[in-house]
Amino acid sequence: MRSILNFNSYWSFYKATADIGVAEGAELVNLPHSWNALDGQDGGNDYYRGSCVYKKSFAKSELPAEDLHYLEINGANSSADVYLNGKHLAHHDGGYSTWRVNLTNDLAEENVLAIVVDNAANERVYPQMADFTFYGGLYRNVNIVSVPNVHFDLDYYGAPGIKVTPTVEGKNAKVEIEVYGANLPANHEYLYAIYDAEGNLVAETHSESKVVTFSVENVHLWHGRKDPYLYTAKASIINGGNGIDTVSARFGCRTFKIDPENGFILNGEEYPLRGVSRHQDRLGVGNALLPEHHKEDMEYIWEMGATTIRLAHYQHDQYFYDLCDEYGMVVWAEIPYISRHMPTGRENTITQMKELISQNYNHPSIVVWGLSNEISIAGSDNDLLENHKILNNLCHEMDKTRLTTIAAVSMCKMDDPYIQIPDVVSYNHYFGWYGGDTTMNGPWFDKFHATHPSIPIGCSEYGCEALNWHTSDPKQGDYTEEYQAYYHEELIKQLFSRKYMWATHVWNMFDFGADARAEGGENGQNHKGLMTMDRKYKKDSFYAYKAWLRSPEEAPFVHLCGKRYVDRVEDVTKVTVYSNLPTVELFVNGESIGTKTAPDHFFYFDVKNVGESTIVAKAGEFTDEGKIRKVEEMNMDYVLVEKGAILNWFDVEAPEGCFSLNDTLGEIMKTISGKLWFAKLGLTLKKKMDANKKDGEKKGGFNVDFSAAGGGLMEMMAGFTVLRLTSMIGMANISFTKEELLKMNKELNRIKKPKNKN
Repeated sequence: MRSILNFNSYWSFYKATADIGVAEGAELVNLPHSWNALDGQDGGNDYYRGSCVYKKSFAKSELPAEDLHYLEINGANSSADVYLNGKHLAHHDGGYSTWRVNLTNDLAEENVLAIVVDNAANERVYPQMADFTFYGGLYRNVNIVSVPNVHFDLDYYGAPGIKVTPTVEGKNAKVEIEVYGANLPANHEYLYAIYDAEGNLVAETHSESKVVTFSVENVHLWHGRKDPYLYTAKASIINGGNGIDTVSARFGCRTFKIDPENGFILNGEEYPLRGVSRHQDRLGVGNALLPEHHKEDMEYIWEMGATTIRLAHYQHDQYFYDLCDEYGMVVWAEIPYISRHMPTGRENTITQMKELISQNYNHPSIVVWGLSNEISIAGSDNDLLENHKILNNLCHEMDKTRLTTIAAVSMCKMDDPYIQIPDVVSYNHYFGWYGGDTTMNGPWFDKFHATHPSIPIGCSEYGCEALNWHTSDPKQGDYTEEYQAYYHEELIKQLFSRKYMWATHVWNMFDFGADARAEGGENGQNHKGLMTMDRKYKKDSFYAYKAWLRSPEEAPFVHLCGKRYVDRVEDVTKVTVYSNLPTVELFVNGESIGTKTAPDHFFYFDVKNVGESTIVAKAGEFTDEGKIRKVEEMNMDYVLVEKGAILNWFDVEAPEGCFSLNDTLGEIMKTISGKLWFAKLGLTLKKKMDANKKDGEKKGGFNVDFSAAGGGLMEMMAGFTVLRLTSMIGMANISFTKEELLKMNKELNRIKKPKNKN
């Protein structure tokens, strides 16, 4: 019978080498392991990208007593080579999928297994440019799978060897089970069976065919969060009444439709998809997550009330897909075809898509396969379009039950042929954070819907960054928790009220590692999460979603915002409360200052700020408490001072009536002198970009060709202050000295702001 031996313990790890004969400088590690767990999150875009060696010695006698032995690697980022006793056995490109290597013929009594893992930049394996860290390592489980000579296939794209396709027909379902394996020898047959969630046998048959179809009467449907019911399909190879190999897969029976007017429909019922995107890393751990990490992530996503998860931007751990099935999450699964199209990377996109579908076909949670993310950031050409058509056709050939989608970037025009390739479309929009303002989001989707009434449209990314900075006057780009809360209040009201939007995904559920980032005062992270990267703090915006998405019957609660914002200078301060209950009463030092109702779940109170006050929000039987304290001057612990910054906003000279580095490009370019100044800045940027381009690609930073991106990117940039822009483009390996910034500021100080006509 098949045996699976976990092979995670006692590996010798050698950093910065591809020499499998290396014998000195080893670090003893257990898997999962990443060599970028720390340097991939500390900023500077200088985390180690290259080859490292993992070695493990073992005796053949330690393996199960079976005919064949396969090495199973569930994640090696991003390319890997396997050697057994010095002999090269396999190479694999793609850091997020399962793959296997047959060790049998090269096993000796005593063995040395060496795996060379490489996350160096190249032009053939995705991803190479993206706003997240490409952690290197053997960061998921490694197993030895031992099977008899006659067994279910272990060589087909890392797949489980069993494929289950349920089709709901009224109150019943037809369930097709297909298995992959060598032709059966004489006197062998397959035993197929289906079990319900309680383990009771539903149907069973013997057959020599690799494909059978069962009829399940009065089928129990998988219905998202409400009822994520799972069956189990099993297939065994039988010889003389004895099972010699068995595979199984859980599956769910459901129907779904994505309608351009009514959004997502599950089992004939409208089922709005409102949720989050998720990256797979953690603070101090990198992407080498343990099962308890995955489970905790799911618990938080469930608590918030999400009905959908976009698993960005690559294939996630099988355990997390299992959790999505169990918790009833509707899933968008995708490959890391992202940001920069590489003409030499087409074969890798095809292979990664084949692995994604083959390994995840049985998960009822998955409804769409994502072809790419922001790949048209610099425009789409014929090669990019052809690559997408190939992937789209491949998805439909491999899986006739699901749809395809893309995540297009804001500057991708509505008439771009790229958006007409997949079945449904979503856009990544950050109006209100990267340019524009929050009011632009809803109208943009209305325009798309009017332009393409037959194309279902969703929002695949939206969000803004927040750290432990605070203000009573939140403004776009200030990185305060208060602005993030305001932003999400506005986006919730705009997006959730548009029934036609097939899905909305917050970017992101958790802060995540992006070593090229230098923003917000804590370099090396993207801080758009609704929770911190260590999972220790739920930002106020988390509760804004919980108030909308969790029913009061299911999970009544009240949340007082601004608990980290104690010291306040104003005499009357705004206090915000989120709740899914209809009324909230606020108490200040034990005295009620009033009761309010709020159909949008956002309750606002004006509170006199005198001395130190205890604030209590009460909704029904639930309360939440915080404190505020009157101070004469702003507590500078609440004010962003960017880590490693050459200048901060409060260091910039800003004469009244004149521009400075603290003004936005959009405001500056409303004047003729400002346009001339910006043209000069553009030349400076281009020179720096050209000088750093090769080095930037080598580092794998988030490199954007500003000249190629066209007006869409320029429109987005109009919302940035000059100082913020010069900080952000550090992600593109472009930097300014203090002297250069001061010179720019003096130039801007000579440009007068337009007089207010009012």
